[in-house]
Amino acid sequence: MFSVLALLAGYLIGSLSFAVIVSRVMGLSDPRSYGSGNPGATNVLRSGNKAAAILTLVFDALKGYVPVALVLKYGAPYGMEEGVAALVGLAAFIGHLWPVFFRFQGGKGVATAAGVLLAINPWLGLAVLAVWVAMAVVFRYSSLASLTAAVAAPLLQMLIWGVGPELPAIALMSLLLIWRHAPNIRKLMAGTESKLGQKAAAAKPAATAAAGGRHGKGAHKHAPKTAHGTSQSNKPKHHSK
Repeated sequence: MFSVLALLAGYLIGSLSFAVIVSRVMGLSDPRSYGSGNPGATNVLRSGNKAAAILTLVFDALKGYVPVALVLKYGAPYGMEEGVAALVGLAAFIGHLWPVFFRFQGGKGVATAAGVLLAINPWLGLAVLAVWVAMAVVFRYSSLASLTAAVAAPLLQMLIWGVGPELPAIALMSLLLIWRHAPNIRKLMAGTESKLGQKAAAAKPAATAAAGGRHGKGAHKHAPKTAHGTSQSNKPKHHSK
């Protein structure tokens, strides 16, 4: 029962979409309305507001870190060990992907996955972050860095720390992360993927567009005729000498 409650709490915490929350608080456009449409720190950065992107990154990582850390610290008396803690982290990650509070329209989960890994095994989390940073600096594609880090996470866990009860959760989290990046994989192959820091134009509000259309029609209707639009009879006559 305690494990089930912990899993549910992890999912609900993960369902807090901080990209949307931070953007609303700071008066920015909904990150689902521009760029990739992904409610995550990378897409918030495309709005040009670095502070909002940093806050989104921090809170998305914390919502993966905190539930796992709490279970690891206080869960032992209730029969919750490393395996349950990893599953709680997976639940938080799934909450980010399909948040119940935001119509199940979530992000790709990179920052949340990083928080989960840092809580499960700080050295593993730092190693995976190092892989992400190296790929991002060299290639400047957030998606490529995330995909590489997703592949590295379970491999590093197995090669350095061995197979443990947390490995299935880490592996499943990596597979889901790769699956969520399927559109980015297609863009990378086509050479159309956006690079880190590249700004995206926000969607034009429907009301503004409609108003512009009405003004445009009115202006066209009452615009004075040009010389090319003047009838032949109105043209000045030229008399030959």
